[in-house]
Amino acid sequence: MIPRVAVTIVTYHSGLFIRACLESVFAQQHVETQVIVVDNASSDDTLDILKEYESRIRLIVNRSNLGFAAAQNQAIASCDTEWVLVLNPDTVLEIGFVSQLLEAGESDRDVGTVCGRMLALRRDLRPLPSPRIDTAGIYFTPSLRHLDRGFREDDDGRYRQREYVFGASAAAALYRRAMIHDISLAGEFFDPDFFSYREDADVAWRAQWRGWHCLYVPDAIGYHVRSVGPDQRRHVAPHINMHSVKNRFLMRAKNMTGGLYRRFWLPITVRDVLVFGACLLWEQRSLPAFWRAAKCLPRALRQRRWILSRRRVSDETMAQWFNTQPSAKPLERAPAAVRNSLFLTERSR
Repeated sequence: MIPRVAVTIVTYHSGLFIRACLESVFAQQHVETQVIVVDNASSDDTLDILKEYESRIRLIVNRSNLGFAAAQNQAIASCDTEWVLVLNPDTVLEIGFVSQLLEAGESDRDVGTVCGRMLALRRDLRPLPSPRIDTAGIYFTPSLRHLDRGFREDDDGRYRQREYVFGASAAAALYRRAMIHDISLAGEFFDPDFFSYREDADVAWRAQWRGWHCLYVPDAIGYHVRSVGPDQRRHVAPHINMHSVKNRFLMRAKNMTGGLYRRFWLPITVRDVLVFGACLLWEQRSLPAFWRAAKCLPRALRQRRWILSRRRVSDETMAQWFNTQPSAKPLERAPAAVRNSLFLTERSR
């Protein structure tokens, strides 16, 4: 049977988690999958573990760490399936996760991304005693922070509604190939200038400009060992924080219109001052983020012209997604928002 879904995983020193991740993928039912793993020059036992699965995966080994974005682009380009499930190696999926996302995505041709309800997982791969949400999709605040809906909230019945969200965390996101082609820049789905972190939010923003929907499916359940969160900056590697700061500004350069900036300039400016002040006073190793962002700016501005010249929704419609609290749109409302936009035309598929 021809695989309908390619599962693409990027590993980097992922020996602690990759076996459980792969086994959960192989346990999926009712959908044929192709598994592609790109290793970014791991020096732990990741490659030894991956070689145990040589007959069941396609393995691409890089000689250096190209970053999450470039490595995922390699994996996506190496397959031609109708759907691509981008998966972190520190995730574990319940049986039925992939088939439920696929069924939901195929129910609406305007859905370009599908995500499930990801719950928090300990580093020893045991669930928390009291289940907590890791992500139920992502949302943007008026200050241009992108956050995970439900992060660290109790999984006590909230976020159980199937609905449209702004985007999906790339820890576990199912993307339609037609959308990948539609929003890719020079054949690149994820922006390699981002290297790692926030690249999923950039993809979500580009997709929203084109009128694609992201569908949240709460019955599709997975687990995620999160090593990077908004309150964990002092406990993660300095390069992670640096890329996070850099990508905040690159994402804005590519996707922010003048109309959106006029609407949200005050919270954006306040946040920028706080970010710069924090880098100056406490996180000096993130200061290179500013000159790196400046170095990438010419390319980002060229991308911006292409992105915004093809947008199909108005500033007013886009602004509805920027909220201080986790936001979503009921299934019957999101299509209407696009239909009423200033730029609706028939999308070329």
